[in-house]
Parts: sequence; structure tokens; C-alpha cells
Amino acid sequence: MALSEFEKERIKKIFSSYCHKRMPLHHRDHFKVEYEIIGNEVKLHELRPSWQDKGKWISHTIARFKKDIVSESWVLYCADRNRKWRIFEPYPSHKDISKLLEVVDNDKTGIFWG
Repeated sequence: MALSEFEKERIKKIFSSYCHKRMPLHHRDHFKVEYEIIGNEVKLHELRPSWQDKGKWISHTIARFKKDIVSESWVLYCADRNRKWRIFEPYPSHKDISKLLEVVDNDKTGIFWG
């Protein structure tokens, strides 16, 4: 089930602000932080220029947030070393997606931002 328009607008506001803060103006030629909403998921991406073709940007998904329609909670996923998505422990879910975005930003394990 897709997200409501109200929820999509809220997510756009939260993630646009987050991405803007993660990209200092003087580094915008070196990397970008973007998000996409697909169905009931939000993916957070980091993009960097290809070392072979500076005009081409390479995308790397940082985190995945999926809305569990039954519990009406957001579930946070991280990618393991084989790029398989796993539920992130110890903070796997929350009703408020912005709280999970804070978890990604403050992660001490380095699984999201390295």
C-alpha cells in the first residue's frame, strides 16, 4: 500500500532538510545526498562522481525505511557487507520516521555513513 499524500509531503520536508544539511555548499561538486519514495519505502542515497567519468554520478544506498502497514511503524534497514538488507538492531522500528533518521545520523557502528 502506498503512503498517503499527507505522509509523503511530511517525508519530503524531513528528508529534504536532512539532505540539505548533509551536503555543505562547498562540497556539492564532490558528493550529493538524495532520497526517493517508492510505494511504502524511502531510500536514502549518497552519490559521488565516477572516477572514470566525472559527468556520471554513482549512487550508493545508505539506508532503507519501510512502512509496516499493520503496525503503522517504520522499519529501518541497513545493508550488510554483501549489500543484502537487514533490519538494523538495536533500533529496528519507530512510529516516527524522523526518529529513525536520527538513528542513521548518530550511528556509532559506521554501518550507514562509514
